[in-house]
Amino acid sequence: MDVASLEKISDYAWRVPRSGRMRVPGVIYADEPLLRAMDDKVLQQVRNVAALPGIVGASYAMPDAHWGYGFPIGGVAAFDPAEGGVVSAGGVGFDISCGVRTLLTGLTRAEVEPHKAALAGTLYRHLPAGVGSTGGVHLSEAAMDDMLCRGARWAVDAGFGDVADLARVEEHGAVAGADPAAVSALAKRRQRDELGTLGSGNHYAEVQEVERVFDTAAAAAFGLAAGEVVLSIHCGSRGLGHQIGTDYLTRMVAAAAQHGISLTDRELACAPIESALGREYLGAMRAGINCALANRQVLTHLARQAFAEVFPQAQLRLLYDVSHNTCKVEEHVVGGARRRLHVHRKGATRALGPGHAALPPELRATGQPVLIGGSMGTASYILVGDARSEAAAFASACHGAGRTMSRTEATRRWQGREVVRSLESQGVLVRSPSLRGVAEEAPGAYKDVSAVVEASEGAGLARRVARVRPMVCIKG
Repeated sequence: MDVASLEKISDYAWRVPRSGRMRVPGVIYADEPLLRAMDDKVLQQVRNVAALPGIVGASYAMPDAHWGYGFPIGGVAAFDPAEGGVVSAGGVGFDISCGVRTLLTGLTRAEVEPHKAALAGTLYRHLPAGVGSTGGVHLSEAAMDDMLCRGARWAVDAGFGDVADLARVEEHGAVAGADPAAVSALAKRRQRDELGTLGSGNHYAEVQEVERVFDTAAAAAFGLAAGEVVLSIHCGSRGLGHQIGTDYLTRMVAAAAQHGISLTDRELACAPIESALGREYLGAMRAGINCALANRQVLTHLARQAFAEVFPQAQLRLLYDVSHNTCKVEEHVVGGARRRLHVHRKGATRALGPGHAALPPELRATGQPVLIGGSMGTASYILVGDARSEAAAFASACHGAGRTMSRTEATRRWQGREVVRSLESQGVLVRSPSLRGVAEEAPGAYKDVSAVVEASEGAGLARRVARVRPMVCIKG
């Protein structure tokens, strides 16, 4: 990206001045090397988002930002319905509520290492992965609608996990306002046998060692210590979420003119929050969020069963579950006034600072765990929400390393078998039904996650708590 058109705010923040149809400025959080390495399309998409009706504050891009559908992946924007604000299906994304949950195993690396191959095989058998993967949960029509309304709460009531898990999930396991009637029959049909599956792409279940602790007080509050082992699960709403995105993008494009919306990019198709279409999409999107929360809850139950076969003493207590690819109604201070806004986070993570009432009491003094996935062969990070993040970007942070190249380009550069062998030589066991999928997710296809996380901390979005390294990766 050419930085000549940007105004430097700090070493980690750059302003995109208003121009053309922009209603607010843009802000890109990154250090200069990360910024220069970003695709120029990110800058254009930040500007396009800034032109949407009812946007407040600024159009933001996180340090892991890269080109996406309509919004950049790593984009954050808030809209005020009182000012004609819109909701955009492209601003949420197709994989609605894709997210990460991390579990504490109570095991050390020294305990796991001798049995790592057995654990990898057992996890691979228990966690369905890959394109079109299906699981052992078949949903009737009534169960589907109940799951879409109650999310992880439905899963716990159905025997998948513990009630204690729900305190460590955003929205206590289910977002309010979901409307199963707004979800198409095709979307429900795609999901009927997909609950409790990882899917494909960048989704995974990864056994990780806590390699380094940066903040001992926050780590203690989270139950983390160097040398201990955690399990992270990264997945979303599968076919249902993708179909919701497809269905409503088509409808929003067709309805734009009747709502008086002139789009700079048809991929930014949107509808006024207070319109019938806007309300209908929000109901469907919230159902998609609940689907993802239920999916990760069922996968947690399956992972616990797998661990119990190899390590009966393992605890697998839930540290936290946090989503990206959402639009949530939140209160934020803008221009000195508290306003109720619809905050889009596409490839961005909520990062509530210390004292926030939405956090469980035992985490309130510390702040929200922010779970950042790296790549199969590199580190991932556990961060904590920073008090400065509210003012910086509506209490948001990055969500991962961020791609540097397309999946097609990655398969031109690497062979899946070669990636698997290389990672095994580094002590990382990969199990996947698709060698092409492994090549698409080769570590070299991603940014340096450590640089992304350091920029997030420097910008005041979230602070580093611990770095974790992969030991076993079950890849979709």
